[in-house]
Amino acid sequence: MANRKKSLKFSDAIKSASPTAFSTMVKPIGSLCNLDCHYCYYLDKENIYGKKEPKMSEELLEEYIKQYIEANDIPVVTFAWHGGEPLLTGIDYYRKAVEFQNKYKGDKQIENTLQTNGILVNSEWCEFWRENDFLIGISIDGPKSIHDAFRLDKGGKPTFDKVVASIEMMAKHSVKYNTLSTVNSLSEGRGADVYRFLKSIGSQYMQFLPVVEYVSQPQGSRRPNIVTPDTEGSYLAEWSVSAKGFGQFMNDIFDIWVMSDVGRYYVQLFDVSLAQWVGAQPGLCAFTETCGDALVVEHNGDVYSCDHFVYPEHKVGNITEGTLAEMIKSNKQFAFGINKRNTLPTQCIQCKYYFACRGECPKHRFDITESGEKGLNTLCAGYKLFFTHVDPYMKFMAEMLAQKQPPSMVMQFARQRMGFMM
Repeated sequence: MANRKKSLKFSDAIKSASPTAFSTMVKPIGSLCNLDCHYCYYLDKENIYGKKEPKMSEELLEEYIKQYIEANDIPVVTFAWHGGEPLLTGIDYYRKAVEFQNKYKGDKQIENTLQTNGILVNSEWCEFWRENDFLIGISIDGPKSIHDAFRLDKGGKPTFDKVVASIEMMAKHSVKYNTLSTVNSLSEGRGADVYRFLKSIGSQYMQFLPVVEYVSQPQGSRRPNIVTPDTEGSYLAEWSVSAKGFGQFMNDIFDIWVMSDVGRYYVQLFDVSLAQWVGAQPGLCAFTETCGDALVVEHNGDVYSCDHFVYPEHKVGNITEGTLAEMIKSNKQFAFGINKRNTLPTQCIQCKYYFACRGECPKHRFDITESGEKGLNTLCAGYKLFFTHVDPYMKFMAEMLAQKQPPSMVMQFARQRMGFMM
C-alpha cells in the first residue's frame, strides 16, 4: 500500500505532458447566499475569510478571465459560475464578464454555465441567458415535501413554489437548463416519484447528488458546521442518505428510464456509466481514475484544488500572485489528482466495478474496509447495488454502439428482460 501511494502510471506521464485543458468553478460572491439550506457544505466557508466576502472586483474578474482563457490549450473554454448564489452579483456583472470574455477569447469558443437556486430569476435574467447562450443549472430536490424540508430561505421559509415558477419562466424564454437534485434522507424510497416529478416540470437533463455529511454544533453557532468525520464531537447529519438508499433510489429511476426514456431524458450518472462500459472518458471527475483538473477560484482570487476541498491545506495559490497555468501544472495539484487513485484501499482496486466507480469522489472516503484499511467510500454499497443492477443494460447499449446502432434499442431489451423477471 505504501508503494502504491507514490506510484505513477504511464497515463500520468502522458497527462502531465499533454496540452493544458482544465476547468474552473468561479465563485464571484464567495459563499454569500440568500438561502440557508441545511446540507450546504459551502455556507461555512465564510469562516475562512472572517465572514467577510465582498464581490470579486471587476479588475480581478478581468484577470481571472484572461488567465483562464490563455491557460487552456483547447478550442472551447467553459466558464462555470457558482456560489453561494451567483445571481447576487447583479446582472451587469455578467454583462461585464461576457465583455471580458470577448476581449480575450481570440479564436477560441466560449461557453458559460451558471448554477442558481432560482430565487432571483426574472425575465431580465432569462433574456440575458438566452441571448448569450448560458446553460443554467437550477437546484430543486424533487416534490414539495422533499424540497422544502431542507431548502429554506434565511427566514426559514420554504422555496419550492418560487423555484418551480423560475423553471417555468426559463422554459417560456427558451433558456437552456438542467436540474440538480440532492439525494438525501427524505429521498430514500422515492426515486420514481422524484424522477416523474422532474419530468413533469420539463427537466430533460438531470443530475443527482448524494448527500452524506458529518456536522458539529459549535457553541453559539446558529447552525451546525459541516466538518470531516474525524472532527471531535462530529456526528452523521440527519439529512444524509444511506448507501443502499442511494443505490436503490438510482435503480428505481433507472428502471423507468431504461424501459421508456432512453434518448429522450438524460441522467448524468447513466451517461457516466455508459461511458465507463465503453471505455470512454466519463466526463465527471468523481468517476475518473485521477482528478485535479477542476480548480476553484474564490472571490478574492484564491485558488483551491477542488470545490469540495476549500480548506487552507488545499489552497494552491492566488491569481494576483501566480497564474492558473502554473497552478494547474504545480506539483501540489498533480499530487492531489493522482492521490484519488493512489489512496484507495486494496479492496477498491480489486473490485469488479472499479472500472465504473474509480472510488467515486474522495470527499466520501471516510469508511474502513473489512481488513481495516482507511479510505473506503461510504457510498460503496450503494454504488455496487447500482452497477450490479445496470450491468446487463450497459453491456447491451455498449454492444449497440459498437455496431453503430442507437443505445435506445435497449428499451425493447429491457421491457422483455424485466417482464420475464417479474
